[in-house]
Amino acid sequence: MKYAFLGAGKMASAIIQGMLRAKVCTAGDIIAACPEAEILESLHNTTSVRVATSNEEAAGAAPVVILCVKPQEAAIAIQQAGAALDGKLLISIAAGLNVAALEKMAPKCRVIRAMPNTPAIIGRAATAYTGGANTTQADKDCAEAIFASVGVVSYVQEKLLDAVTGLSGSGPAYVFLVIEALTDGGVSCGLPTNLARQLAIQTVLGAAELAKETGEHPAILREMVTSPGGTTAAALGELEQHGVRAAFIQAVRAADQRSKELSGQ
Repeated sequence: MKYAFLGAGKMASAIIQGMLRAKVCTAGDIIAACPEAEILESLHNTTSVRVATSNEEAAGAAPVVILCVKPQEAAIAIQQAGAALDGKLLISIAAGLNVAALEKMAPKCRVIRAMPNTPAIIGRAATAYTGGANTTQADKDCAEAIFASVGVVSYVQEKLLDAVTGLSGSGPAYVFLVIEALTDGGVSCGLPTNLARQLAIQTVLGAAELAKETGEHPAILREMVTSPGGTTAAALGELEQHGVRAAFIQAVRAADQRSKELSGQ
């Protein structure tokens, strides 16, 4: 199978490198298009994939086309690819563009809409995807293989993809904010900045891995750390008093709503 990427930025590069690591294909099976020569040169030097400045050239070279551009650039990229997209599988990671919009832009394509997140850069993405009415099981298998190469992947109904965007799509930013805040808290208590950041990062990483490995409900794991009248209980009391739990819930809901607005729902 051959694959064409319209867009060669960080997410495209992450997915390409994941596909090569997982042996989904070889470098010779991938072509990526981008108008910026420096980005193409960097991608080629890193991965040895073929590169092109023309979206039409890239789309014409493969039966599977992955749209990896910003949402506001998607229509232009598809227009530039033109008839070279006809009959192809188009997989889009452009946030906020629903299947109906993509099918309108590329009416002769089978369409899959996916939402990976930035940890794809290190092969730790959480991706959810959905397919249009004309997609086949083979198309879904193709998407599964691509996104499994950079993390975990789930198929969902399209109506859930905005919620996915609010949770895992935007979620890394929430976690980075937590790391930043924990670091600042440590510094305010006298820790050197580098040590505070190291402890904060490892704490978030270790807690996430513990939750994943044990499969326990987060509430049970939280209770394991919390002794009556102890330091953790005091800290959690402050978080609840300041509405941190509610704030995270509302953050996901706000991103979900904004995703709906961007897709015209």
